[in-house]
Amino acid sequence: MALHHNIGGELTQELLAVGGGIDVQKISITNTHASITCTVDLYIEKKLTGTFYLIKGVAIPVGATFIYQDGVRFTTKVNQFSLYIKLTQGASEIPSVDVIIS
Repeated sequence: MALHHNIGGELTQELLAVGGGIDVQKISITNTHASITCTVDLYIEKKLTGTFYLIKGVAIPVGATFIYQDGVRFTTKVNQFSLYIKLTQGASEIPSVDVIIS
């Protein structure tokens, strides 16, 4: 089952919470803004262990899709990882992306 998110703005947003029981194998991020490149950080966090970046500072051009499928799988089961995304504003525009997690 795939999960879908529409993300906009510069705040860090949780995509998957710990305890959700989701096994993640692939993440697709599409820049949906009409005119700006979007810079993306995507990372997982585990309480008392730390933050681990899957991608950091990756620029996704207008209309382009970045697919994270590195063979590295993680889970959001109890005592495991949460998944977060942070977008960085380009010029004076607010970035926006669609995220599909499978």
